[in-house]
Amino acid sequence: MNVASAELNTKPLRVVIGVGGGIAAYKAAHLVRYFTERGHQVRVIPTRSALNFVGAATFEALSGQPVATEVFDAVDEVQHVRLGQEADLIVVAPATADLMARIAHGRADDLLTASCLVATCPVVLAPAMHTEMWLNPATVDNVATLRRHGLTVLDPAHGRLTGTDTGAGRLPEPEQIGELALTVLEDREAFTRDLEGKKVVISAGGTHEPLDPVRYLGNASSGRQGYALAEVAAQRGAEVTLVAGVTENLPTPIGAEVVRVKTAREMQQAVMDHAPHADVVVMAAAVADYRPAEVAGSKMKKDSEADFSTIQLTENPDILAGVVEARRRGDMASTTTIVGFAAETGDEDNSPLDFARKKLEKKGCDLLMCNAVGDGKVFGQPESSGWILRPDGRVTEVPQGPKTGVAAAIWKAVCETR
Repeated sequence: MNVASAELNTKPLRVVIGVGGGIAAYKAAHLVRYFTERGHQVRVIPTRSALNFVGAATFEALSGQPVATEVFDAVDEVQHVRLGQEADLIVVAPATADLMARIAHGRADDLLTASCLVATCPVVLAPAMHTEMWLNPATVDNVATLRRHGLTVLDPAHGRLTGTDTGAGRLPEPEQIGELALTVLEDREAFTRDLEGKKVVISAGGTHEPLDPVRYLGNASSGRQGYALAEVAAQRGAEVTLVAGVTENLPTPIGAEVVRVKTAREMQQAVMDHAPHADVVVMAAAVADYRPAEVAGSKMKKDSEADFSTIQLTENPDILAGVVEARRRGDMASTTTIVGFAAETGDEDNSPLDFARKKLEKKGCDLLMCNAVGDGKVFGQPESSGWILRPDGRVTEVPQGPKTGVAAAIWKAVCETR
């Protein structure tokens, strides 16, 4: 683990949460709790209009800190300068169109904008507004200005807005915002827009191979890493298609198109439908190696005459090898970058890394992410670690950390390869 990652996991952070005046301000309360439950000190700075949606008492109760909105509050403490100077991280959620315009143009007419102006720590803005506002040329220019000035502006989610409207502009879920913000804290370049205009296909989760209408063969994959890869790729500007197998109840990655599948063969079909048009294909799914040779049409009964002590299995398609072969045949662009995953346990003669090197050579992909799994590691866990392998023999260690951070390391390696 590198020093930065270790400090993020052990050192309480001073987090400023700014709240703009939009209906999504209610989600800021959950964001405060996200950080306080992880042991961080949170100071909430709402705008005057934000207090029309959520009262100061709510934020004070959740954060354990006083709430102020004006530059003339606590003048003796010079808090309009001090709060921004002392913060390790500033997260603004929701960031309304008006608030982003004021920050983009260096305004300091309330405590929140003044704190953002004086801050040298990472500042992460999570926009929330109606689609027309988000797409308005003025907002587009302001977002570009903020990013050019070194602030991170997340792309909003797509979904239900105020009233009956639906579209781009929905505030992401608090956990998504928190994880993305902590990723920026660890690596300010995590959401560099270097995938702008690129098409990315990612597989995630496990597969369920039916034995009968109610039973299946599967594994413990949660899909968290694949979802994190989709989240980070979209925030780097990519057009993301996520082929999702069986996953936990995870929020839809911001900006991703999700294709739902259950079995390995369904996943193969979905991946091969989308891969020919992709600039990058990432096979992060934990695909079952085998499936039952026969599937019972009705539930198998213990007291039936059939013998269920032995189940005949047949091999599932190797989707990663199929993608590599499709590129070799010319069914995909020769410039398509292909990334594989290896979940390894090692044995008495070989380490997980040894097995990963053999798999990389066998599969012929451009990068391989290896995780050491088992004993409660990786599968279903919020954190991960491992190694990124390249065909030339180089290995990059990825330290233990949130899966969003691991995803950022993988995308950095992808962009260096292309």
